[in-house]
Parts: sequence; C-alpha cells; structure tokens
Amino acid sequence: MAEQFDVVVIGSGPAGYHAAIRAAQLGLKTACIDAALGKDGKPALGGTCLRVGCIPSKALLDSSRQFWNLQHLFGEHGITTKDAKIDVGTMIGRKDKIVKQFTGGIALLFKANKITPYYGFGQLQPGNIVKVKQHDGTEVELKGTNVIIAAGSDSIELPFAKFDNEYIVDNVGALDFTSVPKRLAVIGAGVIGLELGSVWKRLGAEVTILEALPEFLPAADTEVSKTAAKEFKKQGLDIRLGAKVSKTEVKKKEVHVTYTGAEGEKTLVVDRLLVAVGRKAASKGLLAEGTGVKLNERGQVEVDEHCHTGVDGVWAVGDCVRGPMLAHKGFEEGIAVAELIAGLPGHVNLDTVPWVIYTEPEIAWVGKTEQQLKAEGIPYKTGSFPFAALGRAVAMGEPAGFVKVIAHEETDRILGMHLVGVGVSELVHEGVLAMEFSGSADDLARICHAHPTLSEAVHDAAMSVAKRSIHKVN
Repeated sequence: MAEQFDVVVIGSGPAGYHAAIRAAQLGLKTACIDAALGKDGKPALGGTCLRVGCIPSKALLDSSRQFWNLQHLFGEHGITTKDAKIDVGTMIGRKDKIVKQFTGGIALLFKANKITPYYGFGQLQPGNIVKVKQHDGTEVELKGTNVIIAAGSDSIELPFAKFDNEYIVDNVGALDFTSVPKRLAVIGAGVIGLELGSVWKRLGAEVTILEALPEFLPAADTEVSKTAAKEFKKQGLDIRLGAKVSKTEVKKKEVHVTYTGAEGEKTLVVDRLLVAVGRKAASKGLLAEGTGVKLNERGQVEVDEHCHTGVDGVWAVGDCVRGPMLAHKGFEEGIAVAELIAGLPGHVNLDTVPWVIYTEPEIAWVGKTEQQLKAEGIPYKTGSFPFAALGRAVAMGEPAGFVKVIAHEETDRILGMHLVGVGVSELVHEGVLAMEFSGSADDLARICHAHPTLSEAVHDAAMSVAKRSIHKVN
C-alpha cells in the first residue's frame, strides 16, 4: 500500500526543495524524491543548479576572476607578482567542496523540517500516486493529496555533436576539465557559453564562441549587449556571430568543428568543445499513461498562472514549465505553490524576474527592453549613467558599463532596468523592488544612496530620466 503524504515533490532542485521546505513549514506531511548522485556516487540533493550549475560555475568564475585580476588588474594598484600559476586540480577541488557543503546543507534542512527523502526516479501515476524506482533496486509508491512536479531540465544535445564527456561536453563536463585546454570552442553565446567560456579564457585557453544568431545577446537591451561584446573582445573572447555548426568530428584527440558563416564554410580545430545551446524540460518518463497531465510541444508540463496542471492536486514548477529557466524563478514558484496548497495566497510575477549573466563585466536586467517597447508601441523615456563617471567604480578599477532606467513616458512608472558592469547582479534588485511596488523613476531618484557606492549609478540613472543627473551632462 502506498504511503500517504499531504505533499509529494518530484525533484529536489531549486523549485523542488523550496516547495518541500515551505510545505513542511506549513505543517504538511511532505516527501521529496530525487534521482541525482554526486561525484562520490552518493545521493545529492539540490538539482542541477546546486550540483552542476549555478553554484559550481560561480565558484570557478570567482577563482578564474582572481587569477585574471592578478595578471591584468593588480598592477594598477601597485601590486606585483611573478610567475603566477593556476593549479586546476585545487580549483576544481574547491568547487567540489562548496557543492558538497550545500548539498549536505539541504539534507540537514530536510531532516530539520521532517521531510522524508526518497532517492530514485519518480514517475507520476494516475490518482496522484508516485512510483519511485530507488537506487537500491526497490520500488515504493507514494500517495500525495498534492503532487508538485519539479523535474528540472537537461542540456540540449545536438545530433552532430554528441556528448562523449571527454572532448565534446555539456556544462557538467566543462566544470571538470583536469587542465586548461589550449583551444576551446563553445557552441552558443548564451548564459552558459559566456560564463564557462570566460572561466577558461581567464585561465589561459584560446576560446572561440560560435553563435548561430546574427545578433549578440538579442534578449538583452541592445546598448547592454553592444557594450558587453566590446568588453569581451578586449578580453580576447573570439565571438563569431551567424556561425552555424553543421558537423563535429574527433580526430587524434582534437575536435574538428565545421561551421558556415559570412565567409562560407570553415573548419575550426580545438582541443575541447562545449555545447551550450540551451536546456529542455526533463520530462522524459515522468508521466505514466492516464495521469491527465499534459506536455506541450517543447516537453514542458502545461500549467496555468498558478502552476496548476488542471488535474486535481497536481502542480508543476521550475524549469519543467513555461517561463525563464532560472533558479530564482523556481524558488518563488515552489514557495507559491506550497502556500496555495495550504490555503494561503501565492503568486509569482514573471514580469519582474531578474536576469543575470555572471561574466566580467556582469550583465543584468529586469522588465522590458527598448526594442520590446518600440515593437509594442509603448511610449517611454530613458535615463542612464556610466560607471566611468562613478567614483567607486573608478577607484575599484572597474569603469566599464552603465545603468539604464526605462520609464513610461506619461506615468513615469519604471518599465525596465538594464545594467552592464561591476556588481550589477546585486544592483538589478533595486529595479525589481521598484517595479514590484509600481514605482516611478522619480521615486527611485528621490531615495538617498550612500556615497561612494556602486548603487549610486542606479540613483543617477533614475535622475537622468528627468534630465536632472548631477554627475553627467544630460
């Protein structure tokens, strides 16, 4: 007989573990299922984000940033070193230690909140039954008054560039190179490609990024993407736009990548190839026949604005549903659904979900871009402020980039904020907060910001919307 729970969560990634913990906090008997194993072969909670995504990539980004600054920035501060070297094994070990710390932390949180973990693959059956094929070979069935599907996402594999986990890798493989590849190619100039390409470039690799689209970062504000592209070029990242890859072949420990660009067909020879063309919902095998839960053409679980599937008691959150595949979006959906199940109000505003790319300089935005507003015929006005005119940024030796605030032409309500530069992953939240409370550019401009700080760029950009910036010519 199936064990009964108030809530059964399939997946312990950002959306899943937040849903499970919040449900347990609200007094609901909760179980959480996850099939993932860590590098040591033992069960590891936290999903892609914690194990092989957000957290480990940021650990490597920080390590590589320290090494890059040591070689390229410290001299300006009067700090000199000789024969600086990077020990890749130590760097990877540090990353793995951080991951283990946080996966273990979630296990402790589950124990503290009396959440029952199950380690194996969970499949939804009709009647809100979840069948779990556990790692020890046994099967158990769980009955949930409510089931929350938080299955996450997987890397997209190209038919002509199959992952071999040695020469052709996805993001997981690119986190575990045992040495710095002399030549690295990346297919895809999105978040993963830019971040991991930056890591290995800073450590000494020759990095070529092949992007099929003719524009760089078209989802970002045009001014932001142009500024970022200029800075990446200075760093030596070779980003080739309109480069459509058609074939890859491993020969004598080298990868031959055939692509077509403006100059016709070319072949690029590298030591490693990272395929970073996006992710897809991890819905394969997730649903048994007769559940009533539907998948769309992209394999995502269909849900309404409250993350409900239309089947009584079945919900879905995170990367396996519509909306941006971002950990923090999954956090909020998981919490919202747990609260809805408990009879509380729960809602996620997808229009104010921030986006961040953790390169140097960082790229961040929230809300509409200028190009979107133009296409939609919405009247708007803008104000911006460059980091080159900001005392703190210049003192840090980080003058690249700017902050832009976009407001409605008539109401002054903030419609978007777009940033590129040092620390903008933190600054973007001023825009998120202002937009959540329907704030205006004038509201933001009248908030006192400490001096000297990076956040002053937000203040001056908001003032610039009304042509009253003090520190630049309006």
